[in-house]
Amino acid sequence: MLLENTMSDTLQRFLFENAAIRGELVHLDATWQAALERHDYPEPVRNLLGEMMVASALLSATLKFEGTLTMQVQGNGPVNFMVVEATSRRTLRGLAHWKGEVPDRELAAQFGDGHLAITIDPESGERYQGVVALKGDSLADAIDDYLERSEQLATRMWLTANAESAAGLLLQKLPEQERDEDDWNRITTLGATLTEAELFGVSQQEVIHRLFHEEDVRLFEAEPVSFRCSCSRERVATALRGVGRDEVMDIIDKEGLVETHCEFCNRHYTFDVVDIEQLFVEAPTHELDGTQH
Repeated sequence: MLLENTMSDTLQRFLFENAAIRGELVHLDATWQAALERHDYPEPVRNLLGEMMVASALLSATLKFEGTLTMQVQGNGPVNFMVVEATSRRTLRGLAHWKGEVPDRELAAQFGDGHLAITIDPESGERYQGVVALKGDSLADAIDDYLERSEQLATRMWLTANAESAAGLLLQKLPEQERDEDDWNRITTLGATLTEAELFGVSQQEVIHRLFHEEDVRLFEAEPVSFRCSCSRERVATALRGVGRDEVMDIIDKEGLVETHCEFCNRHYTFDVVDIEQLFVEAPTHELDGTQH
């Protein structure tokens, strides 16, 4: 029995019982709007960022860890930088830099000669980063190529975004399990029939039913997704301590204030001389000189 999902910002995971394949659907409304209200992007940049936010949410849900997945593209084209951070708590934030007019299609024309990096930063354990040249006609193609070459994980993604919403589907072979190419070809062929209208206008359970009603599919509990920036005054204070008192006071002497700006959420943080003095008075000794006590 399929249960109607009325949540607008949701990640829905599912599994094919008779094939070593998993799937996920993501739909973003308020989360996407929260990212857009902080920046005025031209339409092609906006849509690319929405697709990357969806892809990051999809990929982070395939990892069994507590921490952060960061997806980043850098290039020498009109869109020269784009980054999205997704956490295991299903929170997202992202931003893009561009210059001049951005074409509305062809990834190579948008990013130029670029590379795609995915960084996994678990709360416990080692940090990992993979980097590949940016290839493919679309962002989904580029990410599929990255996973195939860097992680040896056969993956197909369908991503879309507009001014109101962003959504996507992921199908992926399960790692370290016997693979049946007939299953993979059949299920990805069914996935490729998905339309943008279905991604935006139909519940996730109904999408799964329409695409895979002849398959034995297990649905997991849907999870809410939200926009959240991890910046805070405390984190800025920690960063200033890392710079050192002399350098920070030099900025105070020249500017009268220390001001920082978070590009993800457009939040401003200001520290005056009293704040800085208090900050270093409160700092533990080991934060100032690197020694342990």
